[in-house]
Order: sequence, then C-alpha cells, then structure tokens
Amino acid sequence: MAGSGENNPFEIAQRQVDIAAKILGLDDGMREFLKHPKRELTVNFPVRMDDGNYKMFQGYRVQFNMSRGPCKGGIRYHPDVSLDEVRALAAWMTWKCAVMKLPYGGAKGGIICDPKHMSKGELERMTRRFASEIAPIIGPEKDVPAPDVYTDSQTMAWIMDTFSVLKGYSVPGVVTGKPLAIGGSEGRGEATGRGCMIATREAAKRQNLKLKGATVAVQGFGNAGTVAAYLMERELGTKTIAISDSQGAIFNKNGMVVQKVMDYKAKNGSVVGFPGSQKMSNKELLETECDVLVPAALENQITKENARNIRAKISAEAANGPTTPEADEVLFKNKITVLPDILANAGGVTVSYFEWVQDLQGYFWTEADVNAKLDQVMTSSYKAVADLAEKHGVNNRTGAYLLSIDRVAEATRLRGFYP
Repeated sequence: MAGSGENNPFEIAQRQVDIAAKILGLDDGMREFLKHPKRELTVNFPVRMDDGNYKMFQGYRVQFNMSRGPCKGGIRYHPDVSLDEVRALAAWMTWKCAVMKLPYGGAKGGIICDPKHMSKGELERMTRRFASEIAPIIGPEKDVPAPDVYTDSQTMAWIMDTFSVLKGYSVPGVVTGKPLAIGGSEGRGEATGRGCMIATREAAKRQNLKLKGATVAVQGFGNAGTVAAYLMERELGTKTIAISDSQGAIFNKNGMVVQKVMDYKAKNGSVVGFPGSQKMSNKELLETECDVLVPAALENQITKENARNIRAKISAEAANGPTTPEADEVLFKNKITVLPDILANAGGVTVSYFEWVQDLQGYFWTEADVNAKLDQVMTSSYKAVADLAEKHGVNNRTGAYLLSIDRVAEATRLRGFYP
C-alpha cells in the first residue's frame, strides 16, 4: 500500500497538515510537531501454525499524538500493511478524533499477514502474541485499540482477554468494538456506516439534493460500505446501482436491494454474479454517474488520473484515505462535494468512545440512546466542518483539517512542551 510520492499515505498525511497549518498560520515548530508520530513500536514474533511449525510475523503500533487524551485507533491484518501506512492511519485518527471533539489522540496498528489463508486457531495465537507484545503501551488510560481491516469483535475479545490475564483482572476498557457479552456497546457494529449515512444526509440538505430515489455507488462491500448503503436505502430512500468487493463489481441501473446483495455475498463469498446485475470493473464503478459515491475500500482509489472522470455529486469517504490531495483539487474544481474520511467514517470512533465511557463507568446505554447521541455528534461536526470550509473558500477536507489541527494545536499550546 505504501509507495513513494503521490501515493505514499504518510507523505499524503503530512502534506494535508502543511495545507491546514499554512492557513492557520502555525509556526514551524508546531507544524513539525504535528507531522510526526510520538511513538512507534515494531515487533517481530513467532506464532505456532496448525502444522506445528513456527512462522515469524511483523506488527506495528504507532501512537501519533496524545495532546487531547489517550490514543485511539484500530488494528488491521493485511499482507500489504507497512509502517508508513500505519503512521498515516494514526495521523488520520488524531485528526478524526479532534474533528468529532472526542478526548482522544490517534494511534493505529497492523500485522503483515494474510488472514484469508489462516485458520481461526492461527489467528487467535497470532492476535494473543501481538497483544502481549504491545501490552506495555496500551490500556484504557494510554491507548485503546479497535477493529479495522480484517479484524473484528472476536479479535478484540482475544486482545482484551490477553491484556486482562497479564494484569490479573478484567480490563474491558482496553479495547472497543468488543462483543456485547464482555463490555461492548449497542450500535457499535453499524456505527461507521451509520455515521457515513448521517454525514451524507446533512450534506444533501446543505446543497438541496433530494435523496429519495437518489443513486448510490459503493466501492467496497465490507462492514462500512454495506451498512452505509443499507441505511441510506432504508432511512433516506436511495437506490444502490453499483457495488464492488475484492472480487469485482456489479451494476444495475434500476437499483439492487442491499439486503439481498448482502445475503447473496454471505452465501457465495462475493457480490459478483448477483442475479439481475452485470459485471463491471472497479474503474467503471468509481466513474459511474450517480448522486452519491461511497469509497469504502482502501487508500488512494481516487487519484489525479481518474478524478476528472468522477461523476458523483457527493463522495462520502467510508474508507480511510481514498482520495489523494491532487484528486481533491480536481473534485473541488468540478464542484463535487467530498465528505472527508476524518468526518464521514468517524461514526465508528465516536461509538467506540461511547463504549469506552460505558466500560469505565460500568453503566450501559440502549441502542436508541447510542444512535441518538451519534446523530447529534455527526450532525454538529458536519456543520462545523462545512461552515469553516465555506468561510475560507476551501474544500471540506481542508475545512476538517483546519478544525482538527487547530484543536490539537490549542491543546498542545496549553499543555506546553515538558521537560
């Protein structure tokens, strides 16, 4: 995933800081502080595989900034995980938490592995060993991991249990995104997609776009993309015309019932072949004429090469870093409203915050309470970002960075540098 130049995610993250810092008038010292991680941990560890042999794995945990509170960020399992990617994701988590006004800093973690070719036993042994390796730097008051690409509530349960065994007592607040039975929160599973839906709803209101019957294209039919499409259809009345997953993309100009596509994928392992649909390429999906495009896959999907061909009215980024800075300029010039990742997919970390709060106080809320609180936070955060972008005549991503970086810089100035 991490290359050099335009598509290196960490270089992109640093350039995004520079853009906002210049507008905010931050001095060079503060700017450099905000462009570099506080702490990086690389671990190499053995795992016993099912055949009895041991295999070495490499993993990372990057804590980017703690000015506003304990670090927060997911752990991903993927063959292409790299240190620069994890650095970038940790930076984006820092700004995401600040945009949502959460009392967190940002972190991220990952293991270089191919979970699709590992058994549940191998995944558990790898997870527990990784948890023991990073245990010295995580905890409810230090750094709180969560699920990400190819990790889930079961992964978090293993990490929580391993950490608790090391401590000698249960520590549910060490991770979020856990199963309900061990301190998880109602509404957490669909929070990222729900937040994306709410941000899209608010953006459509602002530009007088009627969403009833509006067309949606979803790149990436994982948790975030699936839930966003489902809730947009159910609560806003949209029509999903294009969907992709790692196996390919499908299209039907008359729309597809999202629940039926979900059921088909659960049975067949992919959306490809869904009855009544025609196959299309990922490139064609991104460039499909639609009202709402939901990039919900991986980084660097919309670049300067294809940005001019994007024909959506709104691009709601359910994924992290799907649009490069060069592409942002093209989309803004073409009057396409981008709902940046640090806003559009922040529903997950917001409800993770709610889960952490519930764990710390030992008192749990209903799903209706969680959804209502999420709606309130997403709505107010969208307005703050859009108002700031409009005030400075910039795109929403720059507006989000102006808001978040200013909040982190303010906290840093108030705390000072010690010693």
